[in-house]
Amino acid sequence: METNEKQPYRVIISGGGTGGHIFPAIAIANELKSRDPEIEILFVGAENRMEMKKVPEAGYEIIGLNVVGIDRKHPWKNFSVPFKLLEAFRRTRKIVKDFNPDVVVGVGGYASAPTLYSAQRLHIPTLLQEQNSYPGLTNRILAKKAEVVCVDYDDMDVFFPKEKIIWTGNPIRQDISDINTKKEEGIAFYKLKPDMPTLLVMGGSLGARTINSAMKQWVDALLEKGYQILWQTGTYYYQQMLPYAEGKENLVMLDFIRRVDLAYAVADVIVSRAGAISISELCVVGKPLILVPSPNVAEDHQTKNAMALSSKNAAVLLPDMRVVEDLGKVVIDLFSNTRRRELLAQNISRLGTTSAARNIVDQVLKLAQKGRANKQEKK
Repeated sequence: METNEKQPYRVIISGGGTGGHIFPAIAIANELKSRDPEIEILFVGAENRMEMKKVPEAGYEIIGLNVVGIDRKHPWKNFSVPFKLLEAFRRTRKIVKDFNPDVVVGVGGYASAPTLYSAQRLHIPTLLQEQNSYPGLTNRILAKKAEVVCVDYDDMDVFFPKEKIIWTGNPIRQDISDINTKKEEGIAFYKLKPDMPTLLVMGGSLGARTINSAMKQWVDALLEKGYQILWQTGTYYYQQMLPYAEGKENLVMLDFIRRVDLAYAVADVIVSRAGAISISELCVVGKPLILVPSPNVAEDHQTKNAMALSSKNAAVLLPDMRVVEDLGKVVIDLFSNTRRRELLAQNISRLGTTSAARNIVDQVLKLAQKGRANKQEKK
């Protein structure tokens, strides 16, 4: 028994599909490794999704499941979903039994549901990390048998059993926590002018069609107002948007921002989608923020995330249906109102936390200890 107790804990982390699920998962894994370099971590993700690239790049092993989400726009394409899900349940049961984890962590995404369900059926402790202010149906179901649900918003007992909820915040990338020291480096990196106000426009890694359409319409007016612009179009839209950057001074157009910490450091006003992890990062960044929630996400999560900030006067909420018509006016109004920018920055900064990964890992290790003790009892 003593020998077994000294063996490193074994942890499965499951989920992915978007950066909003993958970055928290990797942040949790990195914190686990910093506590105990010998700890054994296995990721379970979805085949052909970005976790299959990002997780190995971070140095971790991952197994992919052939599982997909429901296509709400094209219901006739969902014929294979139940069959893939059943196969995923069969595979995850074998994965969990073979790896024999002490605890399983779910961060959301297609692979998370079958993995956590299998672990719960095998009486292995599970922890849910819910990033959004409005949880999806899957997590609400999984929470019934999970030991702990880690959240980033208040009043989550509407969705989850109150006794299981622990407020931890959402884990963010570590390089974002010290952007106040990086402005000079960011100005040089992006070849910007140190004495000009800077607008940062981000629509996610793939891009946001409506934000790009709004920028096409407003970019000249914004440049004429004396702002310099760092504009991430997303990889999907980059070639289409390039003509709108030609010959324009004080405009930097990129398909993807690889040093987001430096982009945040140089920004005076930020326009962004309202994904949960983006918001968690932006709360730590503490800059005046215009949120344009994507309407193309399940259960309208992004609008609910944005409303949680705008209701506290911590961000400006601009609905997607109004962004093409109003984005320029909202940006100009914000730049011309120093007091409003200061107030937004103060209020959003109060909501930020850099200790989320540590808080979550505290809970993971407690459950790992419980899972290890359960195994000993069975012997």
